[in-house]
Amino acid sequence: MRIIDTERLILRPLSVADAADAFEWQSDPEGNRYMIYPLYTDIEKTREWIAGLGPDINEFGFELKSTGKVIGAGGIKYVRDADAWELGYNLNRRYWGMGYATEASKALIRWAYECEGARDFIACHATQNPASGNVIRKCGFALDHYGQYARYDGSETFDAAFYKMHLE
Repeated sequence: MRIIDTERLILRPLSVADAADAFEWQSDPEGNRYMIYPLYTDIEKTREWIAGLGPDINEFGFELKSTGKVIGAGGIKYVRDADAWELGYNLNRRYWGMGYATEASKALIRWAYECEGARDFIACHATQNPASGNVIRKCGFALDHYGQYARYDGSETFDAAFYKMHLE
């Protein structure tokens, strides 16, 4: 089982038992504002998403050590077209501004580096979401270019900043 231990978090595979915690951020319009997936309005969709996360998908829940609550999730996946590992994350809005996203993101990068042999990384954020840009830069990424990304369903497109990072 993939477990990543940080100072305040345990990063681990999500289970269907985490659905209520995950639904909190997936159903929050403010927390979902710049995400690529649509706003969840039914916890059953959250359960389906979690159940569909196979063992080969590097998606981790961010569990608070102090309480056991899952406050977010993130993944790091290889993107063949970019020949790099893409970092992504989402955090329950009640935990924004406390350093959890940076702590978890750095741990995901370290895990991919040590366990998957990853050396090249990419990440992006909506330009209207500078807090996410702060997380990405704190992890060591450098701005590569500006562009756009869209939600999976094509319902919305966002102006975005795209970053790269190489580790030896």
